[in-house]
Amino acid sequence: MNQFFKDSLTVSPEIIKKTAIGTVVFKFTADAKGTITKMIVYYADDAVLASPIIDALKKSNHKWIIPNHERTHDFIIPFSFSFTPPATSNLKLQKALYNNYRARNPIIATNQVPLNEATLLPAVVVNYDILQ
Repeated sequence: MNQFFKDSLTVSPEIIKKTAIGTVVFKFTADAKGTITKMIVYYADDAVLASPIIDALKKSNHKWIIPNHERTHDFIIPFSFSFTPPATSNLKLQKALYNNYRARNPIIATNQVPLNEATLLPAVVVNYDILQ
């Protein structure tokens, strides 16, 4: 599954420009054939981080390596976005990170979230290179 996201998830230029970092937690439902029928963003440090995950999940229909007896319920999957830090300290980068943190647009569930029967999948770590 991590290989699928490594191949399918493309970090958007907007994420790179903002030097956005953070966590996104998704819940999705798949039917018995592996088709994703519902996606919910439970939490995202910034809304810009959710878009490439949605695009990758849309590409995933019928490609999940999930055992047949577990396909008909919900799956929760966390994502962690970060970038490869430059070799030297950079005040411009530090300022960009601070500005991104201050101006971020989080997605937060305000009501309780019924989970029913759900499987927590391993976290997907997304690491990207920044432009200097």
